[in-house]
Amino acid sequence: MTRVVLLPSAYLPALGGVEELTRHLALALVAAGDDVEVWTGHASDTGPAEVETRDGIVVRRFPLPLPAATTGAVTRFALGAPRTFRMLRRAVDEFRPDVLHVQCFGPNGVYAMALAGMLHIPLVVTLQGETVMDDADIFDTSRIMQLSLRWALRHAAAVTGCSRFTLADAETRFGLRPGQGRVVWNGVDLAATGDGGGDPDAGWTPPSDRPYILALGRVVEKKGFDLLLAAYAAMPEEQRQADLVIGGSGGALGPLRQRAGQLGVAGQVHFPGRLSRDQVAAAMAGAALFVMPSRVEPFGIVVLEAWRAGVAVVATTHGGPPELIRSGEDGVLVDPFDTGAFASALGTLLADTARRSAIAAAGQRRVAELAWPRIAEQYRQVHADAVAAAGRAPRPGLRRSGSGPPGPRGTRS
Repeated sequence: MTRVVLLPSAYLPALGGVEELTRHLALALVAAGDDVEVWTGHASDTGPAEVETRDGIVVRRFPLPLPAATTGAVTRFALGAPRTFRMLRRAVDEFRPDVLHVQCFGPNGVYAMALAGMLHIPLVVTLQGETVMDDADIFDTSRIMQLSLRWALRHAAAVTGCSRFTLADAETRFGLRPGQGRVVWNGVDLAATGDGGGDPDAGWTPPSDRPYILALGRVVEKKGFDLLLAAYAAMPEEQRQADLVIGGSGGALGPLRQRAGQLGVAGQVHFPGRLSRDQVAAAMAGAALFVMPSRVEPFGIVVLEAWRAGVAVVATTHGGPPELIRSGEDGVLVDPFDTGAFASALGTLLADTARRSAIAAAGQRRVAELAWPRIAEQYRQVHADAVAAAGRAPRPGLRRSGSGPPGPRGTRS
């Protein structure tokens, strides 16, 4: 048994890919016999540590202040950082982890890096594309984030990435030694259809009686929904026999609605906003096509969800998807900047039901390779190698995470 702390950049109840993948990884590691806690930040840079239990796993939340070029931020950091390290040290004394595993490097990674160095705990860093997909481009603008990531990659016991693309970016821009990183793809819960235990159709109503193309994600420029909208509008009207549904919220939603009107397709394009997991599952199950049109995409967990749902996938050629998708077999890869080719791919698939069904079936077969138990075993080997390289033996367990935290739900320290 290895005692693992997962340190994601954010965690439930926040919604997002990192939050979901960390949850599933934690559950899979526990099912395999490891002891796991999740440590992450909370909204306040000055508040107390918080402890709760989610899905039978202890979740600790800490203030994670970082210095910034304002007097208030510097003061909060000077006062808050030593206090945060005391909280983290107390948590280490209570849980006694064998390995600290950062999922998506942010302030969580900065503190994990320092904690690992001070206490000689092996550090594993998993890159989830944050260096290219952060909405604020923090790794281009923050010197402390740049330097911290460089230090962490240089000193980590192991570095993994969700795709070769993410590791190549780390090698080019952040000093990761070529060949040091290992690709571990993200996984999917094959049994899940939503939040679990509920009606998979709950809360989802198709926008019309027509078939629909589905796209999902944060509605921001990097996700390329404007490129999808342009391709959809460029399809000949006789081929445009399906509506377009773009689910999600974000700063680009207003301009996207306006653009649909300008292109004359507003009546066929629908923006239902943020969808719950149940709604996503139901929307996927009913879609004629699923499209991921990102300007760049490190991996694309939504592709796995579409495969699981038995939906044919069209995805971007930019980033990690070409490593995952075998174009023409279990999906179709397109350059979203090539509006004509993109429109042609959509029209061809909509018109050819047999090809669409064959691609969907191949995706359903392929997704079995990415079930979370399989992915968790790869991470378990990474953890074991990191512990062995540090000359440590996994510590005997004191308590299982499922037994709950050292105090009632919501305990503060």
